[in-house]
Amino acid sequence: MAETLEIRDLRVNVQDTEILKGVTLTINQGEIHALMGPNGSGKSTLAYALTGHPGYQVMGGEVIYRGQNILALPADERSKLGLFLAFQYPVSVPGVSVANFLRTAINARRKSAGNGQSKPISIPEFRKLLREKMKMLNVDEAFAGRYLNDGFSGGEKKRVEILQMAMLEPQMAILDETDSGLDIDALRAVSEGVNRLAGPHVGMLLITHYQRLLNYIKPQFVHVLLNGRIVESGGPELALELEEKGYDFIRVKHGEVATGKD
Repeated sequence: MAETLEIRDLRVNVQDTEILKGVTLTINQGEIHALMGPNGSGKSTLAYALTGHPGYQVMGGEVIYRGQNILALPADERSKLGLFLAFQYPVSVPGVSVANFLRTAINARRKSAGNGQSKPISIPEFRKLLREKMKMLNVDEAFAGRYLNDGFSGGEKKRVEILQMAMLEPQMAILDETDSGLDIDALRAVSEGVNRLAGPHVGMLLITHYQRLLNYIKPQFVHVLLNGRIVESGGPELALELEEKGYDFIRVKHGEVATGKD
C-alpha cells in the first residue's frame, strides 16, 4: 500500500516568532508536489519542521506518516521511517568521505529495519551499489573518496544530495530549494538526477521560488505558501502564472500589500 505524508494544521515558531500558521497538505507516494512562495513565507521552515530540526518549535497540528504522528520523533527516527531532506545549503564535513558517510547512513537505516536487512551492508555490496547509483546519476566515482561537500561547488553539493537520496531510497523526499545557486548546466544535471529517482515508490515535495526548476522536474501539484499558510493550490499552470505575474497578484488576492519584488 502506498504511503502518505499528511500535514494537518501545522503551526511552527522560530525564536518565539510564529512562521507557520496552520499548514495542511497531503502527499502520496508517487506524487510530485511543488511548494512555491516569496522569501520569508515559511517554505524552509516547513522542510525543517517536517524532518525534526530542534530549532523549530511545533506549536500545534500533526504530521501523520506510517500511521503515527512523527512530530514526537527525533530527526534520525523520522529518517529511518523513510523521510529524506535535501538541504538548500549542504554543510561541509571535512575528514568524512562521501563513501563513509553514505555507508554509515545505510547501516543506520538497516539497523532499525527489522525486515531481514538489519545486518550492516558489506563493503563489496556497498561498493557495487554506490557504483550503480553514481553511474545512473552521472556522478564521477572520484567523489566517493572526497570529504563530504568539502571544497565542492554548489552544483557538486546538490548532486551529492541527490546521490544520498538514491542510496537511501526514501519513500518521502523533501528537496529544499535544490535549484538555489545553480547555473543552467548544474540545474539541468541535478534535475535529470531527480527525474531518474522519481516514480511510484517515492513522494516528493519540491520547494522553490522559481518556475525554472519546474521546467525540468514536472510536478502534478503546485501550492503557494504565503505568510505561513498555503493560500493557493493547483496544477503546473499555477507555477506558470506565478512566473508571468510574480507573487504580488497572490498578495493582493489574499489581502496583503504588494511589494513589487521577490
